[in-house]
This record gives sequence, C-alpha cells and structure tokens, in this order.
Amino acid sequence: MATRGSIASSPQISTKSAIQSVPMKIKRMDLEARTLPPAQKATLLAKLREYKSDLNVLKREAKKILASNDPFSARDELLNPGLVGRHLGPGLDQRDRLMMATDRMNQTGERIKESRRQLNETEEVGVNILQDLQLQHQTLLHTQHTIHGVADGIAKSRRLLSSLSQRFERHKYIMGGIIAVCLLAILFIMHVKSGH
Repeated sequence: MATRGSIASSPQISTKSAIQSVPMKIKRMDLEARTLPPAQKATLLAKLREYKSDLNVLKREAKKILASNDPFSARDELLNPGLVGRHLGPGLDQRDRLMMATDRMNQTGERIKESRRQLNETEEVGVNILQDLQLQHQTLLHTQHTIHGVADGIAKSRRLLSSLSQRFERHKYIMGGIIAVCLLAILFIMHVKSGH
C-alpha cells in the first residue's frame, strides 16, 4: 500500500508544481505583451486568454483528481472502512487521468514557451524599429538644424540686399545732385562767357 501511495504522489507533486509555476509565467507574458504595439498585443493577449482558460480547466480537473486520488484518507477510513480495498482499481484510472492532466499541463507549458519565444522575437523587432526611429529622429533634427542655418543665411542675405538697395538709392540721389550742380556750373560759366 505504501508503494502505491508513493507512486501516486510523484505525479501529484509534478502536477502541483506545474500548476503553481504556470500562472506566474502567464502573468509575466501578459505584462510583456501589454508593452507591445497594438496589433501584436491583441494577438498575444488573445493567446494568453486561451492559455488562462486552459489552465483553469486543468486546475479544476487536477483538483478533482487529486481530491479523489487519496483513498486512504482518515475520512474515508472512518466513514467507509470496507471501501479501502476497492479503491485500488479506480486509483489506477485516476493515476492515468492525473498523468493525462500532467501531459496536458506540459503541452500548455510548451505552448507558453512558444508564445514567449514569439514575444521575444516581437520584442526584438520592436527594439529594431525603435532604433530605426531614433536614427530617423536624429536625421530629422540634423536636417532641421541645416534648414535653420539656411534660413538664417537667407535672412542675412535679404538684410544685405536691402542695405545695398538703400545705399544705391542714396548714391543715385547724390549723383543726381552732383550732375545737377555741374550742369548749373557749366550753364553759369557759359552765361558769364557769353556776357563778355
């Protein structure tokens, strides 16, 4: 009887440890998935909901199996001492069900690992995209600085042209005044000479 109890306890222990470790993995994956872009996040969150549902089904099934897999409990012995010998046949069936639940749990674990791998790949793609965006941001900043430099140069050129235009206007008036004075001087000299 003791050997049968030890045989049954090995799958029970592995099932319990698997059931306890999976929710933390799902929670971590959920947190990582929520940091991704919306399109990828929606797909991964849907998968995680499916895994949570599978896990809840497996938990209920394992709980039933584990609860019914203890034929030598004090309660059963006190209430129905004659049933102790009859539990050996169904116990094997329960052990098989427990093994099947453990296998399903392992399959769920594998699917979680695969989803985690996809999540890591998606995260790597996201990091590459962020690096590309950072590089493009720096290029845009450099272009913006260049444009500001060109705009400053154009503004200086406009001011210089405006200043030259104003000087040209002033020089034009000065030259016109000098020409007018020269013409008056010539006319005055001609008038003086014609008067003699």
